[in-house]
Amino acid sequence: MVKKTQELAIHEKDTGSSEIQIALLTEKIEILSKHIKQFKKDKHSSVGLLKAVNRRKKLLDYLKRNKIDSYKNVLSKLNLRK
Repeated sequence: MVKKTQELAIHEKDTGSSEIQIALLTEKIEILSKHIKQFKKDKHSSVGLLKAVNRRKKLLDYLKRNKIDSYKNVLSKLNLRK
């Protein structure tokens, strides 16, 4: 996943741009999804998963409104469907 964040970075030390945040949230969502499949009764992790999904959705909506080229790039690099 580090490779994908480097591809989406605007500059070398980029850690806070919307693109990077979406990539990091995508990684977190994948990890939590695997965890919840294994531990179905873990409600705290499922709440964290929902928060991460909603935050990523808001960031994707922001990109779609303001930087459509970057939005399409993020969707293709991270294999997200929208």
